[in-house]
Amino acid sequence: MTVLVEKPIPPADDDCCGGGACNPCVWDHYYTELQTWRIKEAKLKEQQEHLIVK
Repeated sequence: MTVLVEKPIPPADDDCCGGGACNPCVWDHYYTELQTWRIKEAKLKEQQEHLIVK
């Protein structure tokens, strides 16, 4: 499978203050990007499988 979308990199330990007051937190942003990446990867995989079947 060709990877066209790079997987997001989690924030470094010192990127998060750990206080819970940041809105959005760097982890919120990371998890949103990770979910977007997973959806794109699933669509690419489905498209590639569809091409192989033909």
